[in-house]
Amino acid sequence: MLQHHIKDFIKKALDEDLGRGDLYALFATDKEVQAYIIAKQEGVFSGEIYLRAMLEYFGLSLISSYSDGELFAKGAILCRIKGSHIHILQLERVLLNILAHSSGIATLTASYVRLIKDTRVKLLDTRKTRPLLRQLEKYSIINGGGHNHRFGLDSMLMLKDTHLAYARNLAEIISTARKRLPFMCPIEIECENFEQAKEAIHAKVDVIMCDNMSVEAIQEVVAYRNANAPHIYLEASGNITFENIRDYAFSGVDAISVGSLIHQAKWLDFSLKIEG
Repeated sequence: MLQHHIKDFIKKALDEDLGRGDLYALFATDKEVQAYIIAKQEGVFSGEIYLRAMLEYFGLSLISSYSDGELFAKGAILCRIKGSHIHILQLERVLLNILAHSSGIATLTASYVRLIKDTRVKLLDTRKTRPLLRQLEKYSIINGGGHNHRFGLDSMLMLKDTHLAYARNLAEIISTARKRLPFMCPIEIECENFEQAKEAIHAKVDVIMCDNMSVEAIQEVVAYRNANAPHIYLEASGNITFENIRDYAFSGVDAISVGSLIHQAKWLDFSLKIEG
């Protein structure tokens, strides 16, 4: 399924760039060449499966490549390819866009992971992804050492403040949902304070998201969870930064979700060169 998605994604991305056809190819004489992509800054490589799929699409050969999740230094040759000069030029911009974006997310994710690597807490992404790029962006999170939260609305049931605005009986809602949901489908509730978390615990949810809560408030939730329902998973979310992530990691939660891993990640600076 993933490979089918990647091939379809690459075709659409190339169609967008090539339009009705590459004008250079109308008059250029083709020849076999070698090319390489060089990193102009250090980072974590991500996008290998997209690279391989794109080369396969054009019938090009991959001589060497960094692997997903591998660290690289400034000046590193990330991959070497061989084949049609015209085809390499046609894939250049789309390939660089994918690798730069994916590696940027992986690099930022790895920076957060390093801050909490001495804890048992999992670093999660969110659904704050660019339209139609969720597969690529969440794949990049994995390559940076993070973990994926739900992929979409069909992955798990999460009830947020907007769902619960008119809810009168949370326990009844959860009970009804259990009867309708697929077997083993988890239920998560977004809570903004201790009282809401306490209600969610007694409603027998699977996961509680402590949203925009202070470390002290979360510690209170953790203590109550540990005493009454230690099987419930606790997640911290909202305004998590480089400066405070360790405080949240030591609050007792099981996971921390950070939307900025994707929407604040910067593209890395890569360049493709043709060897003479």
